[in-house]
Amino acid sequence: MTPDQHDRPAADGAEPPARGLGLVHEHDRALRITHDGAELTRYVYRPWDVQLESPRPYFHPVRTLGGDTVSLYRPHDHVWHKGIAWSLPNVGPANLWGGPTYVRDRGYQQLPNDGAMVHRGFDRLAAGPEAVSVAERLDWVTEQGETWFTEERAFRVSADPARGAWTLVFDSAFTNRTGAAIRIGSPTTEGRENAGYGGLFWRGPRSFSGGRVYSPDTEGGDDMMGLRAPWLAFAGRHDGHDRSATLVFVDAPGNPGHPVRWFVRTGIFACVCPAPFFSEEVPAEPGRPLRYRYAVVIADGDRGRAGSAELAESGLTGLERAAAEQAPGGVPDQEGRVRVP
Repeated sequence: MTPDQHDRPAADGAEPPARGLGLVHEHDRALRITHDGAELTRYVYRPWDVQLESPRPYFHPVRTLGGDTVSLYRPHDHVWHKGIAWSLPNVGPANLWGGPTYVRDRGYQQLPNDGAMVHRGFDRLAAGPEAVSVAERLDWVTEQGETWFTEERAFRVSADPARGAWTLVFDSAFTNRTGAAIRIGSPTTEGRENAGYGGLFWRGPRSFSGGRVYSPDTEGGDDMMGLRAPWLAFAGRHDGHDRSATLVFVDAPGNPGHPVRWFVRTGIFACVCPAPFFSEEVPAEPGRPLRYRYAVVIADGDRGRAGSAELAESGLTGLERAAAEQAPGGVPDQEGRVRVP
């Protein structure tokens, strides 16, 4: 169907088919992002989780343009894993990941420290056929009800049907509102080897266990844990048919500590997390924001290492466009294009 045919009223009064990207707001619950009318992902900004699961916004389901689901919600082994979510297990003594906390020389302990990332409002909800753009304000609240951080979060979705892929750009800037520095780390900084998780965490479908991991220089599986690289890709297969999918995670060049170390697993289950606090604590000083930006490119098919590198390049382009959009005056027009003075 040509663009003109999309816009032309139907002779029988039927609703014309959707085209491009769309945004549906489920008020006070979630945002649904669609492409040609089909759901790509749902961003739940007011979760209904119990405190033990550290309630925080998440993307689930996440689907390819072809309609295959590439995320997992609340798996029985770790019920606090939810699709793609900004999740931090060691924020000083607080846990913004969910479940037990790893304590040096004591192992995992269930403590009264499971905090929450609480939605406070949207500053931008913009949608056009070429891009969906969202800006959000959140508070990080301890289990005892104290607000330790405020966060300015943004994400942008764009689609590239010719490549069979779409891109999610995620941006978090968070500021310590207490009177003292708070050190952000991981179970590894507490003494557990190769458990440096914390950051933008993805949990993949069960069928992705045993999938293939690609980086700019190599490929493998669980042996890629802790690798330092500008991007990392994970390819897995779906149950029920012969299709595969690839997710490419890109660390923005301007991020602190770039290129990041990666937390990745394929054997026990499928997960990827660019982990900026993997093996070294980062102090969050009062009033001084920390900012991290990532692109996630979701594609149909196993793209291999060369194809994943091409998708990583498109992820970098997505990061650049999102940055331009967030510049003063960089508001997308009705077609999703950005004009920056």
